[in-house]
Amino acid sequence: MTSDRARLREAITRFPSKSVVVVGDLIVDEYLYGKPARISREAPVLILRFTEREARLGGAANASHNVHTLGARVVPIGVVGSDAAGEEMFALLRAAGIPTDGVAREPGRPTPIKTRIMAGGYRSTRQQVVRVDREPPAGPEPATEDALCARLAALAHGADAIIVSDYGYGAVTPRLYHEVQALARQTGAIVTVDSRYELPRFRGATAATPNEPEVESLTGMAVDDELTLEKASRQLLDRLETRYLLVTRGSRGLALMEREGGATLIPVFGSDEIADVTGAGDTVISAFTVALAGSARPVEAAQLANIAGGIVVMKRGTATVDRRELLEALAHGRPRRPGHDA
Repeated sequence: MTSDRARLREAITRFPSKSVVVVGDLIVDEYLYGKPARISREAPVLILRFTEREARLGGAANASHNVHTLGARVVPIGVVGSDAAGEEMFALLRAAGIPTDGVAREPGRPTPIKTRIMAGGYRSTRQQVVRVDREPPAGPEPATEDALCARLAALAHGADAIIVSDYGYGAVTPRLYHEVQALARQTGAIVTVDSRYELPRFRGATAATPNEPEVESLTGMAVDDELTLEKASRQLLDRLETRYLLVTRGSRGLALMEREGGATLIPVFGSDEIADVTGAGDTVISAFTVALAGSARPVEAAQLANIAGGIVVMKRGTATVDRRELLEALAHGRPRRPGHDA
């Protein structure tokens, strides 16, 4: 176990020398907080007294933020609208120290926003009451697609890896993914894919990171135990023509399936006291990709992704994990609770 931890620590030390491009849907995660006041007379609903608003990087922007906090160099490539949310996306990226060269603007296109209404007092746990999504109606205009392809060609040539973060808002067009594949073949970059709704169209990637329900849906097979999980995952590996499948299993951890190897089941890291799973998939694919780019073995990369996921679900809202937290978790064998010393 000591030698395993030493190898994982060594993999983490290589993170800062890696460069990753994240191609996908840039989303503003908006949180509106309110204290419960009374029941409305107009309808049987709770009235919240507004207290504060917070905006965070979401979607592909959150994946980019995680790559950045893990210590690797990152360039996000995506599109926002020429609206207030688009301006906020640029401001959030710059505040985090993430370059915006790869972000295109499209007039008339709304920037995706996920608004979560959170209820609770200052000292109580604030619960999500409802979520309102503002979405673009379709994919980007041809001129925007041209701009995204040009930015990819200009900014991704030195990249060790490319993450495709597809939330279904159309930024990753078939043409753009074709360019990602062509560039990867040219440079040898790793390509990893997280797609909510259209994973089968991203064939030929190095790795994909579906969750268990997605594996069931895509294969038509019920995943009732470890044997059926492996059988369904093998079928999906073949269908996607990918080398690795990293299946997220919620409270049961992760499962790594290798085309040229076996299946590795990795139990959840830490406890099952989950605070919030928002954006956890972004953290998992970011840690897995950066570790693979740093020449970690697939199992080691999956173990680091599992640790990162175990840390981030203990944080509230869209969140990130940094290298220091990974190293501390390795040293102590458990994630450190936010707000507590190690």
